[in-house]
Amino acid sequence: MKAKHNPLESVRVKLFVTISTIILLIIVFLVIVNNLVLGQFYIYSKRQALKSVYETVNNYYQNSQNANLETQLEQISIQNNFDILIKNDQNVSIYTSNKDFYSTLGQMNEMTIKFKVGMGEILEESEQYVIKKIKDTKNGVTYVLLSANLDNGYQLYIRIPINAIQESVKISNNFLYLMAGMTILISAVIVSYVSRRFTDPILELNDIAKKMSNLDFSQKYKITDVGDEINNLGKSINAMSTTLEKTIKQLRKTNLELEKDIEEKSKIDEMRKSFISDVSHELKTPIALIQGYSEGLLENVNTDEESRKFYAEVILDETNKMDKLVKQLLQLMKLEYGKREFNDSKFNIVELEKEVVRKSKVMLEEKEITVEFETPEEVNVIADDFYIEQVVSNYLTNAIKNIKEVDNKKIIKIENIVDVENSKVRVKIFNTGDNIPEEHMAKIWNRFYKIDESRNRTDGGTGIGLSFVKAVMNNYQNSYGVINKDDGVEFYFELELKL
Repeated sequence: MKAKHNPLESVRVKLFVTISTIILLIIVFLVIVNNLVLGQFYIYSKRQALKSVYETVNNYYQNSQNANLETQLEQISIQNNFDILIKNDQNVSIYTSNKDFYSTLGQMNEMTIKFKVGMGEILEESEQYVIKKIKDTKNGVTYVLLSANLDNGYQLYIRIPINAIQESVKISNNFLYLMAGMTILISAVIVSYVSRRFTDPILELNDIAKKMSNLDFSQKYKITDVGDEINNLGKSINAMSTTLEKTIKQLRKTNLELEKDIEEKSKIDEMRKSFISDVSHELKTPIALIQGYSEGLLENVNTDEESRKFYAEVILDETNKMDKLVKQLLQLMKLEYGKREFNDSKFNIVELEKEVVRKSKVMLEEKEITVEFETPEEVNVIADDFYIEQVVSNYLTNAIKNIKEVDNKKIIKIENIVDVENSKVRVKIFNTGDNIPEEHMAKIWNRFYKIDESRNRTDGGTGIGLSFVKAVMNNYQNSYGVINKDDGVEFYFELELKL
């Protein structure tokens, strides 16, 4: 059963949730830093600024030629949001940047100022200056105040309000919350686009893997020029697919070879059984004859020399027939079970036919048979001439055995019909005589099958001639057969032309 896909488990959703979580964690971290660190850092930076102004003012008074001191102090005050008050050694205010600051400290004497300032929290202290955090109870504002003695004996007071820092932290936090929301919305769009670029190749690789699991290696990952990990994974999967395809093909090939070997072994076993069965069946008669005549010789049934010679000739003849039968049967078995290789070559089939007729001249003359040729002088074919000669010889021998007079003539006709278009030649061997009954037409190609069971053994036949023709033609995958004619029977077979 196919598992249902849960959208919440998709890579895109996981990627979006992961990025959103990271953004939220960063925002939370920044808010915590704002609340815990920003205020302290702000005060620290202002202390450094106060000390820097102190150094600047002190340097101004050391340089007696500095005519623009008040202008420079005003610029410093405005730029840094400082309130500056300077008193001379007579406790008289000689410069103030803020009237409120002057009204607070300007009319006080040094002891009163020290007492008032001493109420605050000391942030930093040295021989020249003291930096404290004080709160003005009148207006509720908290300041960082630097009180210092200048080198010329003057008193310098600089203050900066720090209430604004808390408001700044609040504003900063609100801004961070806003940015978090906007970032998550923007990230949703970006993640949707970016994740598609990542997940589409992954989904493609997943489809390829599924097909591979079903032994379908047709789909390959499209490699791009980008050398990232997914692209490298695609290359690896393609390589694995190719290797698996080759391996499975090799396994299938090996399996087929194994099946063929098993089938071959089965055929060999079947051939052995068939051979033993055929040989045992066909050798019964010659063995019985040999045994009988041998016993006759041993028991001196006939005492004259001529009779003993006849007995010996019968034994020799039957032995030769047995030897011929066994050899032909072995050869037929090898042809039927594909264990014989052919040595094909180009030769003239007409010359081969005439040579077979010449070898059968004695039998032809004995039965007063006329052989007629209807063929061109040269018909070149490609085949094993040794086996084709046996095919022609079997057809001719079969024709001689079964020939009968028609119109006072015994005729065997050999004809070669050339079909150039199909690159074939049909060899026909006709003999006058009786037609073959229809029910026997297919059976005559079987081993040891005889239409006339009463035929004696003196014709020299083994009963496997037509089976031999069938086996040779099946190996060449060429047509063969028999056709009844008005005045006789025509056997045929086909061969490949060599033009």
